[in-house]
Amino acid sequence: MPRALILRVIFAAPLLLAACGTTGAPGGQPSAVAATPTARPTGTASPAATSSPAPSAAACDTTVSGKGTVGQAQIVAVRVASHGDFDRIVFEFDGRGGPAGVPDYEIKSAPRPIYKDPSGLPLTVSGEPVIGITLRGGTRMGFDGGAVYKGTTDFKTAYPTLTELIEGGDFEAIATWYAGLSGSSCVSAAVLANPARLVIDVARR
Repeated sequence: MPRALILRVIFAAPLLLAACGTTGAPGGQPSAVAATPTARPTGTASPAATSSPAPSAAACDTTVSGKGTVGQAQIVAVRVASHGDFDRIVFEFDGRGGPAGVPDYEIKSAPRPIYKDPSGLPLTVSGEPVIGITLRGGTRMGFDGGAVYKGTTDFKTAYPTLTELIEGGDFEAIATWYAGLSGSSCVSAAVLANPARLVIDVARR
């Protein structure tokens, strides 16, 4: 089973720290993430994008960040799914001239107004609050300037917690995405291998 580094964070309009309620997959107690490799997706919302239970409950922070396994990583797939008690965001990576891995990442509250990078144009994100996902060294663009990941960059969902996932920018090998939520939520992140993935779970408190 791939090792998972799981941290938790809570985001609410006033950004107050609080303890999380227990989350988990339907029909059982929470357990460690145990995602299995899947066929490369088309980039559309799917209720079966990745199947594994949510991590067990823990105290939450205001920011989740992690050291990546590689300096640069090619985004080859983005997918979202709902698993009942929690919703999931998955970024899948390939190597950029080297081994496949996950880049450094940071997940934190994103106050409005939100702007696209690098244009500076306003970006509308459905939901409240909004969290920003920054992948430092992650990009969906190839060395030739063309997009390697050509799927959607704006997922609008009717999930219980995740309202929208939209790309905010991809510039100089830093990819930024924003997730609009439907209320105070707990967020966890896990790094998985074979294939290399960053898995982000969001669950209502």
